[in-house]
Amino acid sequence: MSRAEMPPSSLDLREAVLVPLLAQNAVQKAELTLALNPDLPLNCQAVLPDPGGIPGRPAHPVLVSHTSLKAKPLNTDEGRALLLHAIAHIELNAIDLALDVVWRFHAMPENFYRDWVQIAQEEAKHFLLLQKHLVGMGYDYGCFPAHNSLWDMAERTKGDILARIGLVPRTMEARGLDASPGVKNKLISAGDLTAGRILDIILEDEIGHVAAGNRWYRHVCQERGLDPIATYRELIQQYDAPKLKSPYNLEARRLAGFDDEELRYLAANGL
Repeated sequence: MSRAEMPPSSLDLREAVLVPLLAQNAVQKAELTLALNPDLPLNCQAVLPDPGGIPGRPAHPVLVSHTSLKAKPLNTDEGRALLLHAIAHIELNAIDLALDVVWRFHAMPENFYRDWVQIAQEEAKHFLLLQKHLVGMGYDYGCFPAHNSLWDMAERTKGDILARIGLVPRTMEARGLDASPGVKNKLISAGDLTAGRILDIILEDEIGHVAAGNRWYRHVCQERGLDPIATYRELIQQYDAPKLKSPYNLEARRLAGFDDEELRYLAANGL
């Protein structure tokens, strides 16, 4: 029996996350993630071999350059479905990103791994809410093309936990905090109150996810004797992270643990 076929309950937690991470069916991936037992035994020091095939992906959606994806008017069902599909794709990637952190990086404190399993489970909940809503509209996940920008950053940062948590939750996922209010307002204005309620759930949870990224980023900086703010600016340059643009959701960012110096720099420089 391969690791991908083993029941998650039979493994160490860091091994168990590979089961949903390798799953190729999107709904199954989310359901397997929700089935993980976060109280499984945990070997923080183990260096786990790369099983290959990470992350497991369905045949659809077809992945294309983000510049080739075009929005359609939100006063049409297709336009709203396109937008919700894009958000669902982000949430599916977020499941993989959280699970990948758990198996890939060793020698972190036990709470680090349990935090990211909880985050993966919340991302799975988000994906299933969006997927169910798409089905109710006559669509499904995989109906439209999508891009791979989030996982591209995961690949670039797979060699360093500091870069991974500095640039994925604190940069790319934090951008979701900024975008959420505007997207929600557009969907509600188009009459999709269900989508608005789903985005409220996502925003509340994502504040906690970004806060975990901030907390563990500062933990690693402290361990390495690095200044968090100066180091973050260096990481942005080193890994060519996307430049963020206003408007910024400063209230949500404060709740997620960004301090005033970081927010002043963001407002002045975009990152």
